[in-house]
Amino acid sequence: MRWLPPLHSLRAFEAAARHLHFGRAAEELHLDPTAISHQIRKLEELLGAQLFHRRPRPLRLTEAGAKLYPEICGAMDRMAAAVASAGREDPGPLVVSMTMGFAAEWFTPRLARLKARTGLDIIVHADNRSVDLSRENIDLAIRSREQAGAEGVWAHLFDDRLIAVAAPELLERSGRPANPKDILGLPLIQYRWRSPDRASLNWKRWFESAGIEPGNLIIEASFTEESHAIQAAVSGLGVALLSESLIAARIDRGELAKLGEHHLTMPAFWAVYRQGHRRGADLDRLIEHLSD
Repeated sequence: MRWLPPLHSLRAFEAAARHLHFGRAAEELHLDPTAISHQIRKLEELLGAQLFHRRPRPLRLTEAGAKLYPEICGAMDRMAAAVASAGREDPGPLVVSMTMGFAAEWFTPRLARLKARTGLDIIVHADNRSVDLSRENIDLAIRSREQAGAEGVWAHLFDDRLIAVAAPELLERSGRPANPKDILGLPLIQYRWRSPDRASLNWKRWFESAGIEPGNLIIEASFTEESHAIQAAVSGLGVALLSESLIAARIDRGELAKLGEHHLTMPAFWAVYRQGHRRGADLDRLIEHLSD
């Protein structure tokens, strides 16, 4: 017969480790924080190992806790999946995290089709910050990066390029540039990447990669949100360097025109979910249609 600590103590530990906060774990399990603390101390006594560093704050996992947490989390996911499959429980919606620009330009226009094809209920979580799949209520994250990470289940969706585009109205007023050097004479829009590793994805690098010394560029407008830069380009404010994947539909509709073939290579888009996720089959089905 296998020996296991009481299930309620394991649930308390898993929730506290995921949130790194006894109070939020208590809210999730509809308990008092004191009860969570008591259950975890009882578990520590049974295991003969300290699982959390409680001081100094914030709460942190010890080496033993960090080793135990992913195993308990995965086991809880598998039990939940087994219970759901044995009964008629509604699994509920899937929460999919993505940047605000990706949500507005790529995902939301495809949402109705994705729901119809997969039969899944999907909640869009739009946020430019990084998310922690092991601790946040996020089922799937879509982000652009150079390569898959070391943890989780990763799927490559599609590659991307940074291209120069402008509204047809702007080109009618100023004339379509024949080569990258001609763009120097047009008003420029800059999207300022927040990630330090993407700071060089800008007009200066774009011109230099085309063999052009840009000098002191005059930027007509600068934005910290990608969708705002896209809208500014559509309105005719200037020429913008934008993700080809995000604006492909706007180019097809004639809202933006691509200026030549010169581009900068962008990190690819990836989808990732937590290893052992109880709805891995649903997530794989969704990913399959994201790649269409």
